[in-house]
Amino acid sequence: MIIRPVEASDLADWISMRSQLWPKDQDQHPIELAEYFAGESIDIVEAFVIEITDRELAGFIELNIRNFAEGSRSSRVPYIEGWFVKSGYRGKGYGKALMQRAESWAAKQGFKEIASDTESHNLTSITLHKKLGFLETERIVCFLKPLK
Repeated sequence: MIIRPVEASDLADWISMRSQLWPKDQDQHPIELAEYFAGESIDIVEAFVIEITDRELAGFIELNIRNFAEGSRSSRVPYIEGWFVKSGYRGKGYGKALMQRAESWAAKQGFKEIASDTESHNLTSITLHKKLGFLETERIVCFLKPLK
């Protein structure tokens, strides 16, 4: 098992895993990842995959740098935008390993903290975040209204 930066050759697997994590956004995945590989993404600064055997991917983690994160007083915060392990590989420590790689990357960039979020009904993710040392800072309901 190795954790490495995502490569262009991982594109099909990365899209497939993102589609499992965010099924409603399937049309956007190819566009967002093309922007990432072109160095034009506003959503992903760094991404890592976990490779189990030669070219067999088990999961990914995507990071961005946000100018705000709930509970932080920093003006720039590394933020976990996506974190996914395929169902057959869960419970084996791969999610933890991906998070540790993200934390290591953030620390090497000079950051002192890392932030993440999950949906309020995703109890598995909430439990795992807490187990890995994340502190819950807020629970919010978000709104958006189109203007005429």
